Amino acid sequence: MRLKAERGALARALAGGTDILVQVRGGRFRIDRLVDLKKVPEMNELSYSDADGLTIGSAVACHRIYEDATVIQRYPCVVDSANLIGSIQIQARASIGGNVCNSSPSGDTLPGLFVLGATCIIAGPNGRREVSVVDFLTGPGSNVLADSELLVSLRIPPPQPRSGAAFLRFIPRNEMDIAVAGAGVSVELENGVFKSARIALASVAPTPLFVEEAGEALVGKPVNDESIAAAAQIAKDAATPITDMRGTIEFRKHLCEVLTRRALNTAVERAKGGQ
Repeated sequence: MRLKAERGALARALAGGTDILVQVRGGRFRIDRLVDLKKVPEMNELSYSDADGLTIGSAVACHRIYEDATVIQRYPCVVDSANLIGSIQIQARASIGGNVCNSSPSGDTLPGLFVLGATCIIAGPNGRREVSVVDFLTGPGSNVLADSELLVSLRIPPPQPRSGAAFLRFIPRNEMDIAVAGAGVSVELENGVFKSARIALASVAPTPLFVEEAGEALVGKPVNDESIAAAAQIAKDAATPITDMRGTIEFRKHLCEVLTRRALNTAVERAKGGQ
């Protein structure tokens, strides 16, 4: 932390390097110091407790996450996204913490973290603070971190009984592409109805989009295709994509509906213990 604070805006943290090294070489940032976090013990913590839930250090590589039996069992939505970041070689370096700090509108891990209620643990010269992942992002490629601060870890609450979550994305060609659209959802079921639900989208707004009204529309509704379709339509209506080389506005909004509906069905099956 001291090494980064000494240089302020001229220093950047390196968790895996899969984003920052490309950006520095491309001239996006003017810096004179990269602070490697890969061997900082606290930033390599991957642990779970029934009281606190899952802690993922900011430098924990993706492959450690999707190979961890506890994460696979309790947080399959996190595995969904960790499996999708680049190629297998990239996953040996890339971290969820780095993906969060990169703060891209298309960040694969962000919708899942949104719907799971994840919190960022941030450290700086003035001590530590906690910020929800939803509030962490402030714009395309920007976030609440001060120049002297570091993201230490992410904390995800323990899963509730009869709950499930899922993340899906659409890409045009292969695992190396940026998502055209993505949807993360979480649900909690009780007596055949939705007790709670959260829905978030990626690649269809200046930041990943937490569509609070879509989740709220499911609360108290029966767990059926009609309820799910209505929530997926709300998510579609909330999306504000642009037309670019990856797709048109109309296509990407259509994907929001399709991906939300499919992710909700997967989350419901997981909540029922189906997978």
